[in-house]
Amino acid sequence: MRELRSFLRSALSAAGLRGEVSVLLTTDNGIRALNRDFRKKDKATDVLSFPAETSHAGAGIAGDLAISLDTARRQAEEQRHPLLTELKVLLLHGVLHLAGYDHESDRGQMARKEAALRKQLGLPAGLIQRSRVGNKSTRKRDGGAQ
Repeated sequence: MRELRSFLRSALSAAGLRGEVSVLLTTDNGIRALNRDFRKKDKATDVLSFPAETSHAGAGIAGDLAISLDTARRQAEEQRHPLLTELKVLLLHGVLHLAGYDHESDRGQMARKEAALRKQLGLPAGLIQRSRVGNKSTRKRDGGAQ
């Protein structure tokens, strides 16, 4: 856990995001309930991002992230890297959503930023890159709630 906290601080700094971030590590069932309740999508996903409302940002709160350990474990196996590495990939992706990036509606800004930060932070292929090369296991799972 200490390594994940340290990585989260590095990711926040690299993304230029200030404030506290709460991270929930949950199951597929737990994240499915969040996805259903907040995004009206009744399916499990790997990571959900909930940026703080503007009024809370001034109080030093950047937002919340939820990560499914079940999905992260499967994706780590598929990518042939450790679970810790996959959790870092998901944390970075979520942090970028908290910073206001949205790969579903931008013109590649988030993909470029994620690629640069992955390189800077020593991470393998991220979620956006994987979906672009046709990895079916991650194409439909990403759920960066806005």
